[in-house]
Amino acid sequence: MTRTARALGSSARGALRLTLYLLWTLLLIPLQALAVARGWRLCRSLPAFYHRVCTRLMGLDVVVRGERAAGGPVLFVSNHSSYLDIVVLGSQIPGSFIAKSEVGSWPFFGLLARLQRTVFVERKARSSVDKQRDDIGSRLDAGDSLVLFPEGTSSDGNRTLPFKTALFAVAARRIDGRPLTVQPVSIAATRLDGIPMGFAFRPFYAWYGDMDLAPHLWQAFRLGGMTVEVEFHPPVTIDGFSSRKALADHCQRVIAGGVARAISGRPAAPLPTTDAAPQAAVPTAASA
Repeated sequence: MTRTARALGSSARGALRLTLYLLWTLLLIPLQALAVARGWRLCRSLPAFYHRVCTRLMGLDVVVRGERAAGGPVLFVSNHSSYLDIVVLGSQIPGSFIAKSEVGSWPFFGLLARLQRTVFVERKARSSVDKQRDDIGSRLDAGDSLVLFPEGTSSDGNRTLPFKTALFAVAARRIDGRPLTVQPVSIAATRLDGIPMGFAFRPFYAWYGDMDLAPHLWQAFRLGGMTVEVEFHPPVTIDGFSSRKALADHCQRVIAGGVARAISGRPAAPLPTTDAAPQAAVPTAASA
């Protein structure tokens, strides 16, 4: 940890936050495990409540722009820079995540991922793409919304990496005769104690490369309040695009624009949809 991070952080605050986080998590694990085992509807709604409390315990101030698509299963597509994205997006989206298979074997966090009914995929196994698409599709058919991180890894939070398009094949699925709703989502850490984070401080949120998890997590608990901005962009469907690659390119362009606006402090302005036919209106949380 750098001298700057030590100066900004407080070990007492970190210890308190970590203790409360562990107590809250250990309290809810048995309830969620029972809900998953019994197939109760609670297993879908409890994680969002859990994550909302976690954002407060961890000092994360979540600012939301745009409207989340409502009704029916939705494939949310987001950029990814940190394990903290799970907490932030999980507090706003009632659904499960699509994650690389290694996450399932992580101590403690692997258990939390399984309890949230995460769909695990082999990112490098091209031969299993069809099976993974079917696994994701079956969850969508069952009415579950899913969150996909198509970059395939986490970034430094200052940019959006190119999207991998293989799993966008699931967007061709039709639910009750209707095309699957796909909603791009941007997420960016923007402020630390109300001060713009900039390139120098954004790694206090972003976890990428060869960073060790435990020291980074401890540093995040020690620091002051962090503002994280989430922008829900207009939802689309595959019917408005010539191919899944065109859909992926659109999502990447819109999300990258949202990240750039957030970290620069510029007001949001919708990007035009290219290579797309006019989209039918998709219900949002506000209009539903």
